[in-house]
This record gives sequence, structure tokens and C-alpha cells, in this order.
Amino acid sequence: MKYRVILEQDEDNVFIATVPSLPGCVTQGITKEEALENIKDAISLYLESLRFHGDPVPPPIMEEMVEV
Repeated sequence: MKYRVILEQDEDNVFIATVPSLPGCVTQGITKEEALENIKDAISLYLESLRFHGDPVPPPIMEEMVEV
């Protein structure tokens, strides 16, 4: 599955990664690459927890870019 990840850099230049379709799935990294690796782990653990508890797995958000 593919999930959209939002990357933001905070005031300390740390990269924060969040997954909008998985509430509370958030991590960080000193570099963009580290944050992306960390969010992959966080997504895997999040989905594993949902399955373990018998909760439904949210579908990924579908997104399109539109030029205006």
C-alpha cells in the first residue's frame, strides 16, 4: 500500500513526517531521508497494530495534482 506522507521542517530544522490517513502516525528525523525511513517503520507498526486488534485498515488517500 502507498500512503501520502507530509514532511515539515520545524524551528529546530528537524523533519516531522505525518500520515494524514493514519491519525497519530507521526515521526521525525534529523534529515529528510531519516524522517522518511522512520515513517516507513511507523506505518508498518501502525498497520500491524490495527490488524492485531481487528480494526479496519484505512485506505490510502487518493490525490491528484491539478494545474490552474
